[in-house]
Amino acid sequence: MELDSPARLAEALDAQGYLADEGVATAAYLALAMRRPLFVEGDAGVGKTALAQALAGALGAPLIRLQCYEGIDAAQALYDWDFPRQLLHLRAVEAASRAAEAGPADAERLEGELYSRRFLLARPLLQAIEMHPSVLLVDEVDRADDEFEAFLLEVLSDFTVSIPELGTIRAETPPVVVVTSNRTREVHDALKRRCLYHWVEHPAFEREVAIVRRRYPQATGRLAEQVTAAVQRLRGHDLLKPPGVAETLDWTEALLALGAQRLDADTATRTLGAVLKYREDHDRVVRSGLSGLLAEAVGGA
Repeated sequence: MELDSPARLAEALDAQGYLADEGVATAAYLALAMRRPLFVEGDAGVGKTALAQALAGALGAPLIRLQCYEGIDAAQALYDWDFPRQLLHLRAVEAASRAAEAGPADAERLEGELYSRRFLLARPLLQAIEMHPSVLLVDEVDRADDEFEAFLLEVLSDFTVSIPELGTIRAETPPVVVVTSNRTREVHDALKRRCLYHWVEHPAFEREVAIVRRRYPQATGRLAEQVTAAVQRLRGHDLLKPPGVAETLDWTEALLALGAQRLDADTATRTLGAVLKYREDHDRVVRSGLSGLLAEAVGGA
């Protein structure tokens, strides 16, 4: 399938099990057409990572994931040297020299061997630059620090890496890049300017039901609608972590594991840990009246 329009891309994503709305499909299409990174923000669990996975499937390209975290640095994202293997090689050369009663190995030649490509560990950024085609997912960039953001901006600007011992490595064709953020902190404007931006909303009721039915076709339409309605009402509460689509799917799976065909107060109470992941949120919902919330959800669905 040629991805020559947002609608065609939405169809390709649909074939991968990702139901994209018009905004997501248009943003992803423009990122492909303009060869720009796509920066997607939104609450946790709305499908940002899943979008990159579906894009990789639609393009028939491997997904290379760089998971960001506090303290990540360039070596962990770009490349590093395999020091244990280098040490083993050095010892093997020394042992061979002694066995052959030869003189010490030439230092320059040995250094060239130690810092050859065979001992280079390519991390996600270098893998994406060298592999064509590929989809690079820079996940949760808001967890990294300012210095890593600046480094990432430099790499995404020209997809070129300079390795002193080997030279410059340049991408023949830049990878498709998806950068995600849960907005735990503000990402600098310089990085956002390099990208196309899209905020991913929680899906509308009908689309979220469709997502549940797509993932769990064994779920009845009634169960999918009741779970979705309950989750969407939970999002309206003042929770530490409002449930995302991922929690809607988790709750549905938990109910199916218990053989439930509908959502009632008993099964909801026993499986609430699948949708609420903080004790404070659990207690708040129970105190505010879980039965009433479920009655609204079941009645609305």
